[in-house]
Amino acid sequence: MARAKILTDLEVSDLAERLADTKIELFNLRFQHATGQLDNTARIGQVKKEVARVLTELRAREIESTGSADD
Repeated sequence: MARAKILTDLEVSDLAERLADTKIELFNLRFQHATGQLDNTARIGQVKKEVARVLTELRAREIESTGSADD
C-alpha cells in the first residue's frame, strides 16, 4: 500500500523515469542470474512487481485523462 501511495504522488515524467530505471535494473538482475553472479534471486520478483506497479499507475492515469476528456 505504501509503495502505491508513493507512485500516485509522482508526476508522469517521474513515473516514466522510474519505469526506465526499474527495467534496466531487471535486465541487469536477469543477466547476473544467467551468469551465476546473482546472490539474491528474490530481488528479480521484487523488481518485476515494481515494474508492474509503475505500469499500472501510468495506465490508470491514461484512462483517467481520456475519461475526463469525454465528459
